[in-house]
Amino acid sequence: MENSNRLNAKDLINVGIYTAICAVICCAVAMTGVIPIMMVLLIVFVPILTGIPYMLFLTKVKKFGMILILNVLMGALMWVTGMSYYALVVGTISGLVAEFIYRTGKYQSKWHGIIAYAISGIYCWANYFGIFFNAEAYFSTRQNFGQEYIDAVTGLLPVWMCPVLLVADIVCGIIGGWIGTKALKKHFEKAGIV
Repeated sequence: MENSNRLNAKDLINVGIYTAICAVICCAVAMTGVIPIMMVLLIVFVPILTGIPYMLFLTKVKKFGMILILNVLMGALMWVTGMSYYALVVGTISGLVAEFIYRTGKYQSKWHGIIAYAISGIYCWANYFGIFFNAEAYFSTRQNFGQEYIDAVTGLLPVWMCPVLLVADIVCGIIGGWIGTKALKKHFEKAGIV
């Protein structure tokens, strides 16, 4: 008899589909980062805009590991697309925490899902670590943006903004998750999530 708690091909396909959707949204929003203030506001727009597809993803999650895999893939994508490995490290940890949160709600609690989404998404916050803690190295590969852009971004993101952005990421994740559950009310009811 097959272990129903093991991830199967359908689960992995769902992870792949929703990772791709979230990645496209993240990349589209990230393109606005060429405007200095938008670089800061990515932490607001990404968690809100990915809320709907992510919450739809959670209606498919009934096994431990799916959220973690999505987070590892998103963190790896951030690293490969020029951010830093911090997103992968933080994304792995936050994905694991989100797994436990959602499992605590027996994969049927809307609010556990919303909190799991908000926590899992802090890999977005980790993308700023390079600017906060080693701006010179971070911008050494981005000289084509010009010194005016670099000065504007570093001016908007002093180190004290690091915890502020963490709070903003989590709050916007809760907002995005709540919007997602409202937009997908019928899907949640069909999946038995209340």
